[in-house]
Amino acid sequence: MRWVDKWAGIPVCVLLTIVRWLRDCIRRTSENSVRRIMFVKLAEQGSTVLACSAIRSAVEMAGRDNVYFLVFEDNRFILDTMGLIRPENVLTVRTGGISLLIADAFQAVRRMWKLRIDAIIDLEFFARLSAVLCFLSGARCRVGFHAFGGEGPYRGDLMTHKLRFNPHLHASQTFRMMVEALRVPADELPTFDMMPVSIDDGPPRFEPAAGEVEEARAILRRAGGECFSPLILMNANCSDLLPLRRWPAERYVELARRLIDRFPEVRVAMTGGPSEAAPVAVMVEQVGSKRCFSLAGRTTLRQLLIIYNLAEVLMTNDSGPAHFATLTDIDVVTLFGPEHPKLFAAQTPRNHVFWEGIVCSPCVSALNNRTSPCRNNICMQRIDVERVFKEVCRFYEARVGTNKSNQPK
Repeated sequence: MRWVDKWAGIPVCVLLTIVRWLRDCIRRTSENSVRRIMFVKLAEQGSTVLACSAIRSAVEMAGRDNVYFLVFEDNRFILDTMGLIRPENVLTVRTGGISLLIADAFQAVRRMWKLRIDAIIDLEFFARLSAVLCFLSGARCRVGFHAFGGEGPYRGDLMTHKLRFNPHLHASQTFRMMVEALRVPADELPTFDMMPVSIDDGPPRFEPAAGEVEEARAILRRAGGECFSPLILMNANCSDLLPLRRWPAERYVELARRLIDRFPEVRVAMTGGPSEAAPVAVMVEQVGSKRCFSLAGRTTLRQLLIIYNLAEVLMTNDSGPAHFATLTDIDVVTLFGPEHPKLFAAQTPRNHVFWEGIVCSPCVSALNNRTSPCRNNICMQRIDVERVFKEVCRFYEARVGTNKSNQPK
């Protein structure tokens, strides 16, 4: 998809930029009041969680009935779970192939024209597909990032409210700023007389439906036996879309062994999607304990959220689960490397971050379209098991009131 976004996206953005210039020479669009707002965030459900404050601000501006969201179909789960956007206001694009993606994208554009969207906000930073969809939407106001002076990947001149990407703002503040840009005359941007907003309105708490908790308990019993509590979860992320974020698999194995030795009552479960089931099963086998089991491929994302509420601690790399967990009460230990936690870490006091801050890190950002020359993620390898072990123990003991002196070393 990145390849298509570059080699097909650039010429399409050039062509549509010419169309926009010609159109603007013929007529000027007036900026009236905003009645209907559309967000575009196609990929990465974790980042969607960080957009909660922005979504709430849009709802205040236009009303919940008039706020819409465009997302890849595989990623709409978190929107439905948070409940900030009405389900019928979510437009989806399938990713089962290029032809299917193009067909659904044009269908989404037709729907946006019918809805008469006034303003569209591109949360995809510098993706070209999202910029094209924003331009084709027919919206008078199009908010998105522009590569001023080559600062960022080229994607034409398709936005009316062109913003400069600030790599020093947390993503939640950035998303909120994009909504507030609708209150500013387009010709005054990118200069923006606004202080960064303190984001203190986190995502809504996830509430399972009746019977779902017992269903999740049944999954745990089938995977780990009748006694599955207290529970510590590990998300090894074996199929991460950004492999540089992975922590070495052998360290998950070592950490699991140490936790099992440290706490005789603890069970350790490794989570993941269906594509991760095989590598996770290998790690579980290497741990070599009946108190370690796999949940990879055995749960839906909704069931996984319920299991978060049944567990004590989640240990994960920087990925979607770290953000999903903020909808629950679980404590989280998150490992960062190629990206900066000050920009993308989950905003909750229950989240503890490890980040080494070596001179080549972070190497992945919106400004380089999340590409990196790195082939050896030393930034992740420098995070040793001992420190992660101590932090997981600290969270676990604080939650269950374990007396360290009574536990075997």
